[in-house]
Amino acid sequence: MNESARPADTSDADACAELCRNALDALASKRGGEVFSQRESGALAKAFMRPGGLSRLLSDPRRRVLVGTIDQAVVGLATGRVEAVGEASMGVVDGLYVEPPSRGIGVGTRLLEGLVGFFEASGCGAVDATALPGDRDTKNFFEGAGFKARLLTMHKPLG
Repeated sequence: MNESARPADTSDADACAELCRNALDALASKRGGEVFSQRESGALAKAFMRPGGLSRLLSDPRRRVLVGTIDQAVVGLATGRVEAVGEASMGVVDGLYVEPPSRGIGVGTRLLEGLVGFFEASGCGAVDATALPGDRDTKNFFEGAGFKARLLTMHKPLG
């Protein structure tokens, strides 16, 4: 098995849209996932699922879209952007998803390494990524790559 990550191209549009739908479905069962999928990742998800959306994302020089593959089959998706923070730039991992049967063999690691390399080449001084509360697997994945928590978002539904 040969796992890798590569920049997405327009021929990956259908696979990216499917992976995005699967990621949103997975978020729905997580604590905070519904609000996260609407507030933080909703516009991006809609872009992936719209005709021509991937092309628009790929044309943004501040953004990187990668696909993870096993033996050329697309099984993962990662996207990130460079964001200005004061005088500096920070990389933001907007999403990273690997199909469950393809996890644990390095696809996610390759995707994250690809984003981090893009952020480094773009002059970013740091990278932020999000893990939902209670999502131990995601937290462990990012911690294993050297990430540490810097913010907890508290939430209270009203009504």
